[in-house]
Amino acid sequence: MASRAEPVSLRRPQPTDFDELARLYKASQTHFHGRASSDFDQSRFAKTLADSEWASNEYFLICNGDDSAIAGTINLSQIFFGGFQNAYLGYQLFAGFTGRGLMTEAVRQILEFAFADLGLHRVEANVQPGNFPSIRVLERSGFNREGFSRRYLKIAGRWRDHERWAIIREDWKKRKTNDSCPGDR
Repeated sequence: MASRAEPVSLRRPQPTDFDELARLYKASQTHFHGRASSDFDQSRFAKTLADSEWASNEYFLICNGDDSAIAGTINLSQIFFGGFQNAYLGYQLFAGFTGRGLMTEAVRQILEFAFADLGLHRVEANVQPGNFPSIRVLERSGFNREGFSRRYLKIAGRWRDHERWAIIREDWKKRKTNDSCPGDR
């Protein structure tokens, strides 16, 4: 039987979050090695805050529901409207917060935001092939593997392969309807 995800809330980053985020990035250097950048300073944080003002970006902090501690980050970037209605999903949990269902719940919430609030048609996520915990989050969230991109993204000075995963609005709606049917549990 699958365990129930811990409570999670998403909130926009505030200038006062810098010190806690700097501490979390530093503590997560080994955890992120080869998968995400742990470089974090005032300049990067200022850029994140500035970028979040654009309609093409939505940034959130993932907060632990029990104590509101920052557990990770999640964002939608390169948001397109019009005929494309697509966004790219990015996410990470800091060291010490993995394995508790927090990310699966955060992805569920951001998909609700993407499809119900923003009216998007598609959300795409790219993940390194060996990042099995992240792949499991995408699978549990209803994403489908669509392809493979060689040397897709430069992380820690090296171009890394990624798998392309996506979910479309119709599949999300169907999944949401099935999840809310008591007889299906």
